[in-house]
Amino acid sequence: MNSVVTDPLKRPAKTGGKKGKVTQLLEYAGVSLLLLFSQAIPLTIIRMVSSFLGKLFFLLVAKRRIIAMENLRNAFATEKGEKELRVIAQKSFTSFFLTFLEMAKFRHLFSGDHVFANMKKLSSQDLEQLFQKAKRLHDESKGCIFVTPHIGNWELLPQVSAVVGIPLVVLVRPLDNFYLEQLIYKNRSDSGQIIIPKKNALFALQKTLQQGRSIGMLPDQATMHGISVDFFGHKATTTPVPAMLSIMYRRPIVVVACCRKSSTYRFEGIVSEPIYPVGEYTSEKEEIFRLTGEMNKRMEAVIRSYPDQYLWMHNRWKTYKNKTKKGMLA
Repeated sequence: MNSVVTDPLKRPAKTGGKKGKVTQLLEYAGVSLLLLFSQAIPLTIIRMVSSFLGKLFFLLVAKRRIIAMENLRNAFATEKGEKELRVIAQKSFTSFFLTFLEMAKFRHLFSGDHVFANMKKLSSQDLEQLFQKAKRLHDESKGCIFVTPHIGNWELLPQVSAVVGIPLVVLVRPLDNFYLEQLIYKNRSDSGQIIIPKKNALFALQKTLQQGRSIGMLPDQATMHGISVDFFGHKATTTPVPAMLSIMYRRPIVVVACCRKSSTYRFEGIVSEPIYPVGEYTSEKEEIFRLTGEMNKRMEAVIRSYPDQYLWMHNRWKTYKNKTKKGMLA
């Protein structure tokens, strides 16, 4: 894509092929070396490396830069100027790299005998106390549907939930690199939580709630099987799965996030008030749309507070040529 598309709401879906084995292995080797490097250097250097990689990626990968800028114009066109949006986009790319390099650095903090003391080092709040709210919601509801946008360090959330005692099944999107996927899956599952791939996962998620466990999802990306719900004032395809599970099992949806505080090395934890399904409704479809819309509003509020930490490079307002008019809930 060599030119700016003025209306990303009309952009067609991408088409692409699978990566070859050599490409996958090269990517795997590069990421593995970068993670090992991150474990050995101070956090200050990690932030400098992330800033360099983010700026380089922003400059060299035109497709993602264009998508990020278009998304930001959609979200903040009437609020922020082009120069400010460009700065946010660049910082967003830096945040993407920082998320994974931080986890390489922080993994050891979540094991051993001093986990709670280590958590206090990461936050100006008492993360243990804050996420006890999430633990209380989990206990009272016998399982929650925890959702988070791709913001801040979303990879920390399963680690924190394991520490406070929330049994969690985390839904993840498979990567197009088998070797890299195994590496990242291992890092995620080391928290003690169960990781399942996104494709055909509904049955596993139903069983999860039946067993009294909670679910962790990142439902802020476009999906062919989604429903059209407002997100920053524009209709965006959003998975209805959290709402469907909420209605079926009478479980609340709770928006959570872990965002970096400016000019510090600490994080702010966010746990929203629960979104409950209504006791009686005239239309299940309307209730699914209501719950999904409220979920998007809560995620949008978090993103507005930390716009430079959100994953703007994803084509959030993607449209699908082969998506049927009936959709998932017709």
